[in-house]
Amino acid sequence: MENIHIGRKVARLRELRGIKQETLAESLGISQQAVSRLEQSEEIEETTLARIAKALNVTSELIKNFNEESVINNIQNVYDNATGNNNNNYNCTFNPLDEYRNEVKENKKLYEALLKEKDEKIALLKKMLDGK
Repeated sequence: MENIHIGRKVARLRELRGIKQETLAESLGISQQAVSRLEQSEEIEETTLARIAKALNVTSELIKNFNEESVINNIQNVYDNATGNNNNNYNCTFNPLDEYRNEVKENKKLYEALLKEKDEKIALLKKMLDGK
């Protein structure tokens, strides 16, 4: 039977996502040392695991079922697909630039709304000052 060490899985997923212990600690509202202890723990309480999963933007089940070998196989399959070594077509329709453009548009709308609100407040204050 495979030894399941949830802490090591958390550490490896954190590393693969490029997140430092300090960053994860800040997201969880705990110290870096506490994250280190969690990553050394063979078992982690379900509620804590759920918080960690949310901070890593994964599910608790993904952490529990994480298998380094399957990640390596997945990376190899993606590499093989990119180099034409197999016949898998994933037909990816997600374009990160589209998401970025949408976020920029949304930020612009929010900025314009804030400017409009500021101008309205200034006009109201001028009107109040002139009325005295």
